[in-house]
Amino acid sequence: MSRPAPSSTSRPQAGGRSFRVSVIGTGYLGAVHAACLAAAGHRVVGIDTDASRVSALAGGRAPFHEPGLDDLLRTGIDSGRLSFSTDVDRAADRDVHFLCVGTPQEPAGDGADLSYVWSAVRSLARRLSRPCLVVGKSTVPVGTAARLADVLGATAPAANGVRLAWNPEFLREGHAVEDTLCPDRLVFGVTDEASNLELRELYASVVPRSTPVVRTDLATAELAKVAANVMLAARLSVMNVLAEVCEVAKADVGDLITVLAHDDRIGRDFLTPGLGFGGGCLPKDLRAFSARAAELGVVEPTRLLAEVDAVNLHQRSRLVDLAARLLARREGRGTVAVLGTAFKPGSDDVRDSPAVDVASRLQALGARVRYYDPKAGESTARVSPELERADDAELACRGADLTLVLTEWEEFRALDPVALAEVVACREVVDARLALDPDKWRAAGWAFHGLGRGSAGA
Repeated sequence: MSRPAPSSTSRPQAGGRSFRVSVIGTGYLGAVHAACLAAAGHRVVGIDTDASRVSALAGGRAPFHEPGLDDLLRTGIDSGRLSFSTDVDRAADRDVHFLCVGTPQEPAGDGADLSYVWSAVRSLARRLSRPCLVVGKSTVPVGTAARLADVLGATAPAANGVRLAWNPEFLREGHAVEDTLCPDRLVFGVTDEASNLELRELYASVVPRSTPVVRTDLATAELAKVAANVMLAARLSVMNVLAEVCEVAKADVGDLITVLAHDDRIGRDFLTPGLGFGGGCLPKDLRAFSARAAELGVVEPTRLLAEVDAVNLHQRSRLVDLAARLLARREGRGTVAVLGTAFKPGSDDVRDSPAVDVASRLQALGARVRYYDPKAGESTARVSPELERADDAELACRGADLTLVLTEWEEFRALDPVALAEVVACREVVDARLALDPDKWRAAGWAFHGLGRGSAGA
């Protein structure tokens, strides 16, 4: 295949026709993408092997928490533009096919598990008897797209009539609908002008005209999402190093953040230290990037990223150690209230959640752990049934010897420390997300410990 023109940044064109689209994989990415494309006027079928997931989506209900998605699903289904199925044959006659299957971490290594990608592509390819565009959105190791293009060319009945492009996603859980309909950029990895124009026309009815579009090659497009996550992970881990120094030096990381935020070279976004990052993207993308870099012979420089990962995991250990020290007066067997188990606010996702990890480790050390999360209660119960679940923050804290704020939900920021002091056994709180006002809690009689603040661990 010919190499595309040099990378360029431009804007999508207004207007555009309605496309017949398939979305292969209807997990978090695929379900949101399918619903948003249908809302923009395209006729979309979402394909998945999980019958229960397909049933929920076909009923207009997302099997996970994402603001605004249920409304889009119901609207799309009622209009007849959106449907879901387990039958891959339903995708055969579509103009554009989006690959949105998961790429989890390998069970026995740091690389990406591409088994779902290969299965989806091989299954789809056999059914492609007419010219079409296959568009990868899954996060894959660089070099994967070229191999997939070879498989499509060799397997699809339409052969060279099947083109491959890469269009990475940059979704934030809790803001995925917003990020799909109003993205800060679109990236098109293409090998021909026809694919570039087709993607521009498809997205013209989806996103604002002002959205920048970066046209590039397949390899750069593959790197775009993982590179963004690597940069973000590094920034967060550096802040956590600074926060730990602040604790030892009796400095205040909150004031330090204010100082750094005034530097235009640094900015104020993603400067908040704490328990560290988790979820289904940052940890596994960081490791997969390092693994792929090593395969390509880039070994020494990626040791930096191993340290980024190590610093992130260290945050969990040092919070467990702090909690254990605070419980030591009760021989480590006190009751711990955990406020927040989702890996981030606005989500019910507990994949690689630092909060769940900390809660489980404290339980294993002999503490009685009771948790509350506004959205992630059910998902936490599925992965850690040994933990005790409460229906609200007050019930979680009732009789607690130690209170831990592990996810920065607005509900927890707004807690009344005076009222909460009446239900706990001991007024001791650890703010692992810089979510609370230290002065307000101390004034209510609480022993306050904040990661990155000079009093932590005192």
